[in-house]
Amino acid sequence: MNQECQNIYNRLHKIYKKHLKRYRNPDSKQICCMWSTYNPPDDIYNCQQIYDIEEEFDIELTEDDALEIYDMKIYEASEYIINIINRTK
Repeated sequence: MNQECQNIYNRLHKIYKKHLKRYRNPDSKQICCMWSTYNPPDDIYNCQQIYDIEEEFDIELTEDDALEIYDMKIYEASEYIINIINRTK
């Protein structure tokens, strides 16, 4: 993992841990664990988890981006976020 990706990973991991603790899910490094796995949400786009990611990385995620990230592990989501950041430059 290059330095840029490691930096994104570390920042995303902090957000992940914050929301993981709230739902007491297993620490599988899967982004979906930022939401309840016992009572999965109907909407993952308009929620604090996505707002936190957008704010941390100064990006805007589409609903499709949110759905993609939801099914990723943290390292995959880190690479995805890097691509979004590079697209907006």
